[in-house]
Amino acid sequence: MIERDEVLHVARLARLALTEAEVEAMRGELASVLSHIAKMDELDLEGVPPSTHVVQASGALRADVRRPSLSRSAALSQAPAVSEDGEGFLVPSPQA
Repeated sequence: MIERDEVLHVARLARLALTEAEVEAMRGELASVLSHIAKMDELDLEGVPPSTHVVQASGALRADVRRPSLSRSAALSQAPAVSEDGEGFLVPSPQA
C-alpha cells in the first residue's frame, strides 16, 4: 500500500487539504490506481503507434475563414475606459 507521506506529498502538489480520514481513504485509492498502471506496463505494445486521442477525431475545428467583425468604435463603445488616442482599451497597470 502507498505510504501516508506519499499521499500527503501528492495532496500538497494538488493543493488539497485532507483530513486524517481522507488521507487513509486516499492511500487505498492511490494504491488501486498504481496497481492498474502496473498492469498496463505488462502489455506488449510492440508495433502499436502512440496516439493522442482515444477515438479518431477529424474535422473537429471549423475552417478558418475571414469574416466581418465589430468595428473598433463598436467594440470600444462598451469599454469602461479607452486609451487617450481612442484606439484601444485602457487597462490598469499590473501591480509590482
